[in-house]
Amino acid sequence: MKKPRPLDAATLWRLARLGAPSISPCGREAVLGVTTHDADRNQGRSQLWRLHADGRAPRELTTCGDKDGQPAWSPRGDRIAFVARRPGSDGKLDATPQLYAIPADGGEARRLAHFAPGIESFKWFADGRRIVFAAWSFAGAPTPAAQARALKALEDDKATGVATSEAFHRYWDHDMPRGRRLQLWLLDADRGHITPLTAGSAWELPRTNDGASAYDVRPDGRRVCFVFDPASEPRLGNPLALAEVDVATRRTSRRAVVPGWELDAPAYSPDGRRLACLAAHTGRVHTAPARPALVAADGTLQPLCPDWDRHADTPLRWTADGQALRFAAEDRGRRHLWRLALDAAEPAVEHACGWVQAFDAAGDTLLLLADSAQHPPRVWARQGGGAPRRLESFNDRELAGVALGEVREIQVTGAQGEPVQVWLTFPPGFDARRKHAVLHVIHGGPFAAAGDSFGWRWNPHVLAAPEPGDGDDPGRVIVQVNFHGSSGFGHAFRHSLIGRQGELELQDLEAATDWVCTQRWADRDRIAASGGSYGGFLVAWMNGHVPAWPEGRYRAYVCHAGVFDRVGTFSADSWPVRPLDLGAEYWQDLPRVLAQSPHAFAAHMATPTLVIHGARDYRVPDANGLAYFHTLKARGVPARLLWFADENHWVLQPANSLQWYGEFRAWVAQHTGPARARRGPSLDVSRGMK
Repeated sequence: MKKPRPLDAATLWRLARLGAPSISPCGREAVLGVTTHDADRNQGRSQLWRLHADGRAPRELTTCGDKDGQPAWSPRGDRIAFVARRPGSDGKLDATPQLYAIPADGGEARRLAHFAPGIESFKWFADGRRIVFAAWSFAGAPTPAAQARALKALEDDKATGVATSEAFHRYWDHDMPRGRRLQLWLLDADRGHITPLTAGSAWELPRTNDGASAYDVRPDGRRVCFVFDPASEPRLGNPLALAEVDVATRRTSRRAVVPGWELDAPAYSPDGRRLACLAAHTGRVHTAPARPALVAADGTLQPLCPDWDRHADTPLRWTADGQALRFAAEDRGRRHLWRLALDAAEPAVEHACGWVQAFDAAGDTLLLLADSAQHPPRVWARQGGGAPRRLESFNDRELAGVALGEVREIQVTGAQGEPVQVWLTFPPGFDARRKHAVLHVIHGGPFAAAGDSFGWRWNPHVLAAPEPGDGDDPGRVIVQVNFHGSSGFGHAFRHSLIGRQGELELQDLEAATDWVCTQRWADRDRIAASGGSYGGFLVAWMNGHVPAWPEGRYRAYVCHAGVFDRVGTFSADSWPVRPLDLGAEYWQDLPRVLAQSPHAFAAHMATPTLVIHGARDYRVPDANGLAYFHTLKARGVPARLLWFADENHWVLQPANSLQWYGEFRAWVAQHTGPARARRGPSLDVSRGMK
C-alpha cells in the first residue's frame, strides 16, 4: 500500500469544483455545475450533474458544453435551465453566454432564445413557462434584433479607448460594458419570445452584478422586485434600494427607499403577501451589518433581528410555510445556515458546519453545499430534520491517497486585550518533537475571515507540505489570524480598525507569533509572513514596522496584490469607499492617510519580499506591486517579482496558479527552509516576464 502523500498544487487542480446546487420541486433530486481542469491544456470545463437525495449515484446531465453553469430547476419539474456557451447548428460557438434548457430526465439541451449581448443571470417564474433574466443592455434597442445590431456596431468600432464621465466605470477586472446598463428582460421559455422589462428605461441593477440574488419574482408572476441605486450618479458604496416592475405594463416604481439604509436580496414570501430583504443601517456607520427585514406596503422597513450582531449574506430565502427566513452568515471563523422565525428575536443555527457555500430547499429536503478545512465542498441533503446524507463523491478517489494535516483552533489575547481567533494547519505526519518553520497566511478583506474552509488559491495544506524530495523536511506550520476587522466576530470588532488600519492588526499578528514562539515545535529562527489583498497590505505594513532579521522575527514576506501606496490606490475601482475605511480623504487630511500607508515607512523596510501582482487588478492596481518591488530593489533589499499580464486580483488560470504556488513555496523555502535550502542558488527573476 502506498504511503499517503501531502496535498500539492497539481492535485488541487485535479479536484472537481462544485457550483451552487438547485433542488427539484419535489425535493428528491438536485442539479449542480461541476468544473474540472486540465492543467496541461490550461483549460477548465463545466458540466451539469444530477444528484439523488436517496443516495443513488450521480449522473452526468450535460456533456457537449464547456461552460455549463447556474442551473435552476423549473418549478414544474420538467426541465432545467442553465447558462452556457455552446456550438449552434452552424457549428459556431455562442459568442456570449446564452440560456439553455434540458429535460430533467436528460436528453438534448435546447437554446431557449438568442440574445446577442449575453445572459448574466436568470430566475424562473412560478408558472414554469416564463423566465426573467439580466443582461447588459443598450439603450434605445427594445428588441433582441435591435440589441444585436447595437452590439455589432460596437464591435465594428476599432477604437479601443474607454471614454466615460461615469463615477462607476470599472469593477474588479473589467470596464463597464460601453453604452450599456444591467437590466431585466422577460423570456417566454416555450416560444422563445423576449420582451423588455426594465430595458429601455433609466432603471438598472447594481453594476456590481451580484447575480439573481439582486431580483425576485412574485409568486403570482405579476411583479418583479429588484435592487437599484437611487442616487443621481451610481457609484460603489451608495446605499441601494428596492424597486418593482409590473410585468404586464412594464411600469416601474420605487418599492422601498429608506434614507440611511442599504437594501439587498429581495425575496417574496410563498403567498406573495410579504417582501423580505437584507437591510444594513449604513447611514449610522458604513460597516453596519446586513440583517433580515420586512418591507411594508408603504415602503417602510421592519428590521427582524436588530440586535443580532452578525452579518447575513445573500441569498435570503423563505421557508415553504412562509413563517421563517433562511440565510448563511459567518460566526467565529465558520459559516453556518441560519433560520429566523418571524416572531423570534434572533436567528437559530439550522446547520452548523465548516463553511456553507450554498443552499436550497424544497418539500422536506434541505440541500447544502459545504466544505471544511479538511475537505473541499460536498453536497449534503437533510430530509425531515434528519441526519445529513452526502449525495456525491466527486473528489474521493483523487483524495484517497492524500494526507491532510491536523487543523486546530486556538485563541490568543490580541490588541486592546481582546480575544483573537487563530487557525493552525500542521503538515501531515506532524511530530511536535521536531522543529518546524512557521508561516503566517494573512487573509484579505479586511472584512473577511480565515475560516474552517478548504480554500483553492491559498490552500494551507499545500503551503504546509514538506518540500518534495527532502526526506528531512518536516513541513511548516501555517498560522491564520482573524485579526481586528475580521468578519463574524461582531460589529465592534469589525469596525475597530477604521481610521487606524495596520495598528490593531499588527498587534494581533504579533500576539499570535508570541504564542507560536512558546511552542516546542516552532523554530523561532524560521518564521515568515504572507498575505493577499488586505493581507498583502499588512505584510507591507509589517516590513515598515517590524525590524528586519536578525533583530526582528520574520525572515521573509510574500505580498500578493497588496496596497503599498494609499494615495496612488485612489486609482482603484473601490475609490468611493476607501476614505470611509481610512477615516479621511487624502486632500483634506494627508497625514492621517499617510499614517496608514506602507510606502510612508519605506525607509524602514529591509526584509526580503516576494511581490506578486496581476495587470488586470482594478481593486488594487498593479502600480502598488511594482512600486513596492522597485522600492525594495532601490534600497538593496532582496526582492523578487511575479507579475501576470493576464490575471486580476486573483490567479485563476491553472498554469499560472501552478507557477504561483511554485514561486511562493520556493521563496519561503529559500528563507525559512532547512539550512542547505537557504544556501541554494538565487532564483531567476526573468522567468515569465516579457
